[in-house]
Amino acid sequence: MTKLQAQQIKLNELVAKDFGKVAIVLEGRDTAGKTGTIREFTHYLPTSKYSVSFSNMPSKWDMDNWLESWQHKLPNDNQMVLFDRSWYSRAMVQKLNGWCSDEQYEDFMASVLDWEAQQDVKFIKLWLSISEEEQEYRIEKRQSSPLTSWKFSPNDALALSKYDQMTLLKERVLTTLGDWHTIDYNDKASGRLALITKVVDILSEA
Repeated sequence: MTKLQAQQIKLNELVAKDFGKVAIVLEGRDTAGKTGTIREFTHYLPTSKYSVSFSNMPSKWDMDNWLESWQHKLPNDNQMVLFDRSWYSRAMVQKLNGWCSDEQYEDFMASVLDWEAQQDVKFIKLWLSISEEEQEYRIEKRQSSPLTSWKFSPNDALALSKYDQMTLLKERVLTTLGDWHTIDYNDKASGRLALITKVVDILSEA
């Protein structure tokens, strides 16, 4: 049995009991490994115990009612929802790329913690951290491989060119908006183990 499998077993044991409502927020740079992590995290979980929310192109209504637009995606009793990007996109990728106004950004920063506090949900917020060199390597690999080239978009290169700007934005989020856990994802295998272990530890303390 691998260390990862041992943590997956512990996770299964935890969700077999009453565990309330849990939202697992995965944020990170493009190519950080969010989607692959969700596959590993849910590999052995009963499908009745979780759902996954992937980021989609928001409508104008979503943009104008940002936090409200996420309300229906939050977990029910004894369910966890894993967010492959989340409402925190407003404070990071939207702000980075000019997709939201300065007013929308500042309104979000001022209101998000109050909104979370009203939800009766346990939020586990995780930042998947990769270096600039690792991001560049993964983007080049994505673009050159016939298996993954379909994933490549101009936004990938744009994200790399704005690495330092994203660092400033994410640091403001991680230092002012609640408890965030930074996981080193320069190596995906060890990152996934560390992330699942962190979630197991947090749920075990509840």
